[in-house]
Amino acid sequence: MAKVAKGSSGLVGDDEGVANKLDYGTEYGRVDQIKAYLYQAVNGLNRGIFGVPSAKKSEIEGLVRQLESQNPTPNPTANLDKVGGCWKLVYSTITILGSKRTKLGLRDFINLGDFLQNIYVAEGKAVNVIKFNARGLSMLNGQLMIDASFRVASESRVDISYDKSTITPDQLMNVFRQNYDLLLGIFNPEGWLEITYIDDTMRIGRDDKGNVFILERSEEET
Repeated sequence: MAKVAKGSSGLVGDDEGVANKLDYGTEYGRVDQIKAYLYQAVNGLNRGIFGVPSAKKSEIEGLVRQLESQNPTPNPTANLDKVGGCWKLVYSTITILGSKRTKLGLRDFINLGDFLQNIYVAEGKAVNVIKFNARGLSMLNGQLMIDASFRVASESRVDISYDKSTITPDQLMNVFRQNYDLLLGIFNPEGWLEITYIDDTMRIGRDDKGNVFILERSEEET
């Protein structure tokens, strides 16, 4: 993972302001700097799940577009071995706001943990895991697991189909039961995903709903 630059980023909301602070000496050096700025920009945003100020969102989008323009793997579906394995969500534009957050108990009762994705290339399967803990239940830990299938649609796009989902343990399912469709609707990956950037440690994608996803390579098992 690229280390976050120390001190104030000095970033502005447009691409040009960020680009002026980057070293164009080598392509690798520039990508490494963009990634460092990106990690700094998303720091403290809790994956963006509860909303991001518009200026910060624009700043992140500008950095993402710069990385996409330097994608070292322009045909990712021809290099699916690079896509396979476990990834952890760093940031996305999926949000849970207002009444949705209240209904799901995500204001003060339930905490969100890691968002993990394990991709099994040979099987054409992906497993998304969203971890939770419920403070009112002796810090009960649990997870929502969503199984999906994918197939290659183009040199950079995959089509995704929802297979099944489970919440464990049963106590956590009881908490979410009344609003399970709402929860699943937020995290259901069905649709298509464009892989717009991937290297050994970072992956960026855009889906058919207009969302952006930034993930980092993880050694954690789902």
